[in-house]
Amino acid sequence: MKILVLNSGSSSLKFQLFDMPSGTVIIKGLAERIGEKSGLFRIGDYKVEKALPTHKEALELLTDYLLTSEHAILKNKDEISAIGHRVVHGGNTFVQPTIITNKVKDKIKELFSLAPLHNPANLIGIETAEKIFPNAIQVGIFDTAFHQSIPVKNHKYAIPNEFYEKDIRKYGFHGISHQYIAQKTVEILGKDTRKIISLHLGNGASATAIIDGESFDTTMGFGPMNGLIMGTRSGDLDQSVVFYMMDKMGYSSAEVQAILNKKSGMMALAGSNDLRDIEARANQGDAQAKLALKMYANAIQKYIGQFTAQMNGLDALVFTAGIGENSDVVRKLVCEELDFLGIEIDLNKNEKPKDYKGDITGKSSKVKVMVIPTNEEQEIANQTFTLIN
Repeated sequence: MKILVLNSGSSSLKFQLFDMPSGTVIIKGLAERIGEKSGLFRIGDYKVEKALPTHKEALELLTDYLLTSEHAILKNKDEISAIGHRVVHGGNTFVQPTIITNKVKDKIKELFSLAPLHNPANLIGIETAEKIFPNAIQVGIFDTAFHQSIPVKNHKYAIPNEFYEKDIRKYGFHGISHQYIAQKTVEILGKDTRKIISLHLGNGASATAIIDGESFDTTMGFGPMNGLIMGTRSGDLDQSVVFYMMDKMGYSSAEVQAILNKKSGMMALAGSNDLRDIEARANQGDAQAKLALKMYANAIQKYIGQFTAQMNGLDALVFTAGIGENSDVVRKLVCEELDFLGIEIDLNKNEKPKDYKGDITGKSSKVKVMVIPTNEEQEIANQTFTLIN
């Protein structure tokens, strides 16, 4: 059975085609810089550079590759039995993998305001896939589902209970990635690894405290803007700032949301949301870039300390996603001065983690520090296959 997995991010589309149940990857690729002046679509050595205004254009390139290009993989569309979609916000409605129906799509639309950078892109992926592959079963795998295990003391806000009864609470995101990392970490380090902090660091970023494979607390909340500093999102912010911007500075609700979602974070601090550019400028002595990196790492350190205290211990700290897996600079900055918590990295291993199977733990460290590539697509394929079978 062939299952296509579509992972639509705020400015990217990752995809993999799996042969299930073996889990064999037939192809995998990425479309990035969606919505920018110049986009990039690639599968291995095959590359197309052109503007990708929306995720629709990226999916059309993927379809051309699968069916009509010289690299064609499929004889016809019906070879794909199911398509698994990452959907960021499922609210309280979707707590497990779900077959997509019109009612499901309507509910995803209702949640647009809670994940404005993601749920619209997720829905575009779903609707485009429905048109291109009309006979494939469309399945939604929700980022919020893994975090349903977070206890009430960690997911309830200290506001009047009537709002909690109307589903205003912490939901958490990147759950598919954190769930994969939780399983993979135990697989690598053994079952005694009970308490884990998973750092999913990409253009979107979150940290999750995990106990015995279940989410215990996480940095993102009601929507995917809270917590860590991100590419274009502010992370934690005093609520009074929002009121001041609206009441005293004249910004509308929509304008404030756009600023905090699309013009803040590293973009605001350093003028770019690409960590590679920021690191290069920092190496050249750019004070603005240096400060941005320090603030980025400092926000992560705060939550490492908080989560370690909440769990009363820590067995493993795991870096994952684009920045977590590829930036030795960020890993070094994050792990500096955490020896009180028993966290220390080997700087040589940190520069080439793949040479050490991802283990960058220092000799004196009481906590295992790992770099483990996430594979949300594999997790989505597994959950999709399990549901339809």
